[in-house]
Amino acid sequence: MPIIQVQIIKGRSKEQVKSLIEDITQATVKNLSVNAEQVRVLVNEIPDTHWGIGGMTKSEWNNKKEEPFIRNN
Repeated sequence: MPIIQVQIIKGRSKEQVKSLIEDITQATVKNLSVNAEQVRVLVNEIPDTHWGIGGMTKSEWNNKKEEPFIRNN
């Protein structure tokens, strides 16, 4: 029984998560030759305050990207 774990940043709609589960299930059925009923998909939604990029949280990273670029020469 395949168990697929996916981590995503919290904020997607229920419909998006449902569609992701369906697509992952179908890809697993196709590529591993198993029945859909055998596939388990676990979606872990992580808050952007608990997701790290380059030593800062995702929420901090988003704020940094919005700041104007200043070149230090």
